[in-house]
Amino acid sequence: MATLPLLLTACGYGSASTDDSKQAPAAAAGAKKLSADEVKIGYFPNLTHATALVGVQEGLFQKELGGTTIKASTFNAGPSEIEALNAGSIDIGWIGPSPSINGYTKSGGKNLRIIGGSASGGVKLVVNPKKIKSLGDVKGKKIATPQLGNTQDVAFLNWIADQGWKVDAESGKGDVSVVRTDNKITPDAYKSGSIDGAWVPEPTASKLVAEGAKLLLDESTLWPDNKFVITNIIVSQKFLKEHPDVVEAVLRGSVKTNAWINANPDKAKASANSALEKLSGKALPADVVDPAWKSISFLDDPLASTLNTEAEHAVKAGLLDKPDLKGIYDLAPLNKVLKAEGKSAVDDAGLGAE
Repeated sequence: MATLPLLLTACGYGSASTDDSKQAPAAAAGAKKLSADEVKIGYFPNLTHATALVGVQEGLFQKELGGTTIKASTFNAGPSEIEALNAGSIDIGWIGPSPSINGYTKSGGKNLRIIGGSASGGVKLVVNPKKIKSLGDVKGKKIATPQLGNTQDVAFLNWIADQGWKVDAESGKGDVSVVRTDNKITPDAYKSGSIDGAWVPEPTASKLVAEGAKLLLDESTLWPDNKFVITNIIVSQKFLKEHPDVVEAVLRGSVKTNAWINANPDKAKASANSALEKLSGKALPADVVDPAWKSISFLDDPLASTLNTEAEHAVKAGLLDKPDLKGIYDLAPLNKVLKAEGKSAVDDAGLGAE
């Protein structure tokens, strides 16, 4: 069986990276530096990466880092972020499960560790209500996913198999036509009628609903406790070994950001949208950002068992040889932070580093 790369995380908007350092407040003058002068972090300009968007913009990471400065970069695709991590252009990144798995396995388990969670949910099957009125009506229709082998593509292929339908994973042809479509053009594809629906992350799903599509299925309903990882935090093993204090500070910032987001959802939504506007030049309209935000949960737990399940789905679809994910997690720094915050420890599902 050929092994295809699991390509993207939550969205697929190309592969360029952007220096986002102007988003981050400067380190306070005279503040004590940690073991590194700076920490280079990466994330996507996407609501499912709101922990990073909000934490950087509100200065919550910088507060924990003291005199160690943040250099922030945004990426539009998982592979480019993994390449940046491998090249040392970033030290820590927010990224989806599929590129995490792919990056770890392609390096023989030597390049990254998952050190925390960030978000769950935010993925939906939305459809043209004139053509599709029930789940059974999806058979024979053209449904978009962001890219071959990406996180949503794997989930949709697995759902198709669970219906007893057949689709060739590589071509997307079969009982359902799986049309791999870049998220930035999916709304236009829907308006033109070239697709009948899409299994996509937010905010693309809500953009389609704003164009008249209807929600048919929220992927969270397919998972235990309605939770599955959509964004986690990775670190280069080299940086983790050389600068554990910096990694711990970033994790403290992440935990405190998630707590602030959950305590102040309206302020956090506005902050994330403001950060997106600065990055893209355009804020999301209320009829997109409001429903999109409600469908995403921000949490510290990386939901390790669901990452393992997503890998199994990719193997089942024929897109990945069975991977050895032992060692992909190192949750000791996060659990230290959580304990200090009076929170419960999180579990690595048996996939932790020795």
